[in-house]
Amino acid sequence: MPLSSSVRERFARQYARTRRFGLGVPRSFAVSEGGERVLFVRSRGAEDPVSCLWLAADGRETQLADPVRLGAAGDDVPEAERVRRERARERATGIVDFSADAAVRTAVFTLGGEVWWLRVDGEVAAPRRLVLPGPVEAARLDPTGRRVACAVEGAVHVVELEGDAAARLLAAPEHADVRYGLAEHVAAESMHRPDGLWWAPDGRRLLVARVDESAVRRWWLSDPADPASAPRAVRYPAAGTDNADVRLYALDLDGRRRTEVHWSRGEFEYLASAAWDAHGPLLSVQSRDQRTVLLLAADPTTGETRELWRQRDEKWVSLVAGAPARTRSGRLLHVEDHGRSRRLLVDGEPVTPDGLQVDRILGSPAGEAVYFAGGAEPTEEHVWRWSPGEGLRQLTTAPGTHTAHPAAGGGALVLVSRTEERLVEVTLRRAGRADVPIGVRAAEPLLPPRAVHLRAGAREVRTALLLPSWYRPGEGRRLPVLLSPYSGPAMRLVTRTRHPLLCEARWFAEHGFAVVVADGRGTPGRGPAWEKAVHGDTLGPVIEDQLAALRAAARHCPDLDTNRVAIRGWSYGGTLATAAVLRHPDVFHAAIAGAAPSDQRLYDAHWRERFLGHPDDNPTAYDRCSPVNEAAELRRPLLLIHGLADDNVVAAHTLRLSAALLAAGRPHRVLPLPGVTHGTMDEDTTVRLLEAQLAFLEESLGVTAPADGIQPFE
Repeated sequence: MPLSSSVRERFARQYARTRRFGLGVPRSFAVSEGGERVLFVRSRGAEDPVSCLWLAADGRETQLADPVRLGAAGDDVPEAERVRRERARERATGIVDFSADAAVRTAVFTLGGEVWWLRVDGEVAAPRRLVLPGPVEAARLDPTGRRVACAVEGAVHVVELEGDAAARLLAAPEHADVRYGLAEHVAAESMHRPDGLWWAPDGRRLLVARVDESAVRRWWLSDPADPASAPRAVRYPAAGTDNADVRLYALDLDGRRRTEVHWSRGEFEYLASAAWDAHGPLLSVQSRDQRTVLLLAADPTTGETRELWRQRDEKWVSLVAGAPARTRSGRLLHVEDHGRSRRLLVDGEPVTPDGLQVDRILGSPAGEAVYFAGGAEPTEEHVWRWSPGEGLRQLTTAPGTHTAHPAAGGGALVLVSRTEERLVEVTLRRAGRADVPIGVRAAEPLLPPRAVHLRAGAREVRTALLLPSWYRPGEGRRLPVLLSPYSGPAMRLVTRTRHPLLCEARWFAEHGFAVVVADGRGTPGRGPAWEKAVHGDTLGPVIEDQLAALRAAARHCPDLDTNRVAIRGWSYGGTLATAAVLRHPDVFHAAIAGAAPSDQRLYDAHWRERFLGHPDDNPTAYDRCSPVNEAAELRRPLLLIHGLADDNVVAAHTLRLSAALLAAGRPHRVLPLPGVTHGTMDEDTTVRLLEAQLAFLEESLGVTAPADGIQPFE
């Protein structure tokens, strides 16, 4: 059927209402040993933002907890929980996380600052509320399912699930800048560590992070659209400034014994990870320059630590989600860069081959086996299993990206697969039994990506080219080009999936653009040398790769009009877009930069110093990678967009760039978004933001929108 303007409009609404197709997708799984019970969160439909708690058992799915019925479906959560959700880029409301015991018989969750719990084996009863002395910011159930630890206004309390005993206070903040049981900003934003509470396997002791932000600079974020509202204080450790002081304590539940875990915090100020398994506490700590990481075993009685492994890299040691870990017998599992590969090591010996890039450890639920995600081809990611007897085995084969959630005791796992054919599929896999699907209620995109995959230049930069469905080669129609990269270290876009941002790219294509999406140097999935090629210069090599992708796309499709080329991006992609149009006005004729870090000294210490070092030691690197210093070079139309409530990339980045452009006499446009954080979730704002970008591109490049009724190919 014809692809009319109404279809394009309906896609924009669908994209906004589904919050980039994230609603209705099952996630946050807990799987019982044999797969008899699977807990997960999911909203009731593709446009319902309220996540509920569900149970999959005996081939049926049961809704266990509905925030609407419990009277707390919205975003009325404690400030610390709101911040945690922002760090996790959480797009839903309601129950967005939960904690289960090791047997997956009991679960707890927070809702509106309160803790609820319920049994999930046997006859399911309604959730019951626990009484705590204040709004709850985090809750973690002990592995035996008898009690829950809660972070409450910076303190840690423990409460028994059964009986009438009151909550016991285990740790209280000594002053207003201290909090227990929560992760600090850089841990949640940059280190894959969202938690600050870890139970011992027997549920009798607790490992707790203590965060003191006294030395961290206080920033004030206000709402210019509401001058009557008070500004919000944010402790933000910008590059080169003091970090939070993070310590770790083992606590007995009677509140009498509190043992500090010792390491050289002066030398290793980052607590990168923590866990408590059958062999005791296991943690990793990282130096401020990020070139050294220690893996430590801790004695919870004395607090003394023992070095298990030391990692060193002249650029930086990559922190890998799920690592370190240990098998049941105590074998150490970690991931380390060896040559051109990121490899899984077991007791110091690599067990994965050269060329296979390990992205994260998924778990070691039983015996000596370990599950991990990774791959040799950066447009795909697969689930793998390694064990001493069987060796390495690939569990997924369909082109796409796959991850898994193994059962705590082994014997089952939940597979989550994203391919070019389906947005997402979720399957319970059990040994010797047929796979069981878990319901996905997400919307399939009205405009799924139709990408031609290319390998650009000598470096074979993975590139996706999206052309209008109505385009026919050889008809004499020249297509303006839109580069739409992220191309930063946080994610890949060029994958064999229906990635939401590729769907967004197709929306622009259907308005008459040839859209080029390229994952240049610095993006994950292609090994250490590729990722670390941006050390000291996070823009130069990446722009080179975008130029290579543009040339490759033009060779593949001669109808691309390289005299009308624009580039747009968000966050790091926005910085890339700004730098590209400043440095190459001969190539790029317009740019859009959203929520872009324009002054690298304003971004967080752990993330920025990883790539550029300390600003006192490497000031030229910060100058080179801050587009604000090149404002006078602007010769082309530039649109700057920023959410004024952004506490990750604060609006000062865009305001400073705009001021520098104004001082240099360079016309540009600024679109402020009141009340918007690092990514908007409001439907009308999302739709109008797409339309505003399209109008800017059409005006800047002289693009005429296609007439309605043009027949697409299918």
